Amino acid sequence: MTTVARVVLDSPLPQLDRLFDYRVPAELEDDCVPGVRVKVPLRTGARMSDAYVVEVVDEGAFPGELSQIETLVSPVPVLAPEIWTLARAVADRAAGVASDVLRLAVPTRQVRAEKAWLARDPEQVLPAVDAPAVTGYAEGVVEEIVATNGRAAVAAVPHPVQLDAAGGDAGWVPGWAATLAQAAARTLATERSAVLAVPDFRDVMDLERALLALVPAERVVRFDAKQTNGQRAKALLQARTHPVVAIGNRTAMYAPASELGLIAMWDDGDASFIEQRAPYVHTRDVALVRAAQSGASLLFLAHARSTDVQRLVELGWLDDVVPYRQAVPHVVPTAQQVNADGPAAQARIPSSAWRAAREASRTGPVLVQVANPGFGTGLVCADCGERAHCRVCGGPLGAPTHGAVPQCRFCGALAAGYRCPTCGGGKLKAVGQGAQRTADELGRAFPGTRIVVADGSRPIDEIPAKPAVVVATRGAEPSTPGGYACVLLLDGEKMLGREGLRVQEEVLRFWTNAAAKGAPGAEVYLVGIGGKLATAMALWQLDGPAHDELVDRRELLFPPAVRVATLSGTEAAVTAAVEALGEAPVGPVLGPVPVDDQIPGTVRAIVRFPYAHGAEVAATIKAEVIRRSSTRRVLPGGAKRRSAPALRARLDDAEPFSEV
Repeated sequence: MTTVARVVLDSPLPQLDRLFDYRVPAELEDDCVPGVRVKVPLRTGARMSDAYVVEVVDEGAFPGELSQIETLVSPVPVLAPEIWTLARAVADRAAGVASDVLRLAVPTRQVRAEKAWLARDPEQVLPAVDAPAVTGYAEGVVEEIVATNGRAAVAAVPHPVQLDAAGGDAGWVPGWAATLAQAAARTLATERSAVLAVPDFRDVMDLERALLALVPAERVVRFDAKQTNGQRAKALLQARTHPVVAIGNRTAMYAPASELGLIAMWDDGDASFIEQRAPYVHTRDVALVRAAQSGASLLFLAHARSTDVQRLVELGWLDDVVPYRQAVPHVVPTAQQVNADGPAAQARIPSSAWRAAREASRTGPVLVQVANPGFGTGLVCADCGERAHCRVCGGPLGAPTHGAVPQCRFCGALAAGYRCPTCGGGKLKAVGQGAQRTADELGRAFPGTRIVVADGSRPIDEIPAKPAVVVATRGAEPSTPGGYACVLLLDGEKMLGREGLRVQEEVLRFWTNAAAKGAPGAEVYLVGIGGKLATAMALWQLDGPAHDELVDRRELLFPPAVRVATLSGTEAAVTAAVEALGEAPVGPVLGPVPVDDQIPGTVRAIVRFPYAHGAEVAATIKAEVIRRSSTRRVLPGGAKRRSAPALRARLDDAEPFSEV
């Protein structure tokens, strides 16, 4: 009897995105198991391709003579069956190629990690884990969801929490990290795995600290961008062997898991969760697909939930869980007040907020959130007021510090000896107030107080709980043990003044995440903002703005009320793809319109369609991509070569609706 291996090729070509049958040589039958890496011939055997064995059967579907597997690269099964199933479903949902997803899920081969895994003791028993209570919520609510494989949108505890680490120093972590760690520990106590995804490396550090207070270190594995391929390979094999808690960034959601019991995400609205490589799937969508396949519990934690999660709550697919009301921050919306006799910084800070910050800075750190880094938000000619632009790319010029050489904010080119093209003037002056300028002004207003600047170029993870004023750009706010004594949220109108579909969502995230760094009972001043957003912040009822946004999106037929497909390429290819969709789209197609692209004549169209037609639309678009990618173009002289893709597709693309 012939043994047949069904393999998936490691190829980005959409026309090869299916399983291929190969005969297994007799000498490889014992080691050729699902998940191992192999090399297989293509066409006449002149070319070899890497592949993964997906399944081994006694009889293949191909009726003709089968080629045989050339080489077994390694006997270690690195592709877990559930990860293949996940990759296939994710790729199909996004009209993509499964091998592109597998590149995110499985690191390149690491011989040392594989040898260590083969030499392990298969009878090793890991330490047991106790099941802690999930604090900050009504008794038993979160525990019940985790125990019964439920699904919920959980409003995070909005203040730091002190760890209760037996035999060690009790540190502080954000409330959300404590909640996720407690839920994961309860899952692990039943010998089921948990997969937890967070946006960036600082969140990974906070979550790991919280977990290690409850779970033995050998039962926590990391998957993040800072790891080497060797570390990722070791973590992957460890996660396949025993029930563990897998934590990390986007790739953590593809971690294999023995007996998966919990899938959770913190702050799913963060743009870091948007995958930058094909098929560009958001981690939230991967979590939803994996939860549906595995039946595991699913938790989305956030202070200000995304409209995507709000939609699932309103559909009744997710339960709505909120913390105790006494944990809510004391948010004070304030109107802009200017005291001409006070320090320069007071022009941006109302008198009530000013007094609170000055009083709080005597006993602990004060956080001041601003919109932009650098000295000013831009540079203008001192003579005529014309905005200064880069001579290389045309981007806006800025100055990181007062008196520094102007530098382009887009390409980074220096603009020494700048001359205004309008009047010929050689002097520039800063306009607006960035983090450095705000810090300089606050330094004069708070004599003797330590001033700290934290932004993208000067990242700070944590500061001591001592008197200080911390000026931080949005998302770069450092933590402090016990929380800040006072929080000031400046530049709100500037943040909301940007153009983009998700601006309000993002700004609420920035505000609430900064407010949650305050100590319990600390005052949070929201400067210069009124209306519904200010009321929602003051009452800490943040589902209201998400609901209002979703209502508007439904009227406009914008995501996440509907799904979207962005089609780009030649006008003929884009038009044909739209026509092939038939009656599936809802509302008029947006475009096609010309786009800035390296290939002349490229156009783009945006198709909106209901979730119920997602599988149909994705399959139709992928078929069109395959059809167009197989064409060849005749060049002068009769030569033939493949042209640039005539049709490219991206489903659920945020770019056409993002900031401009």
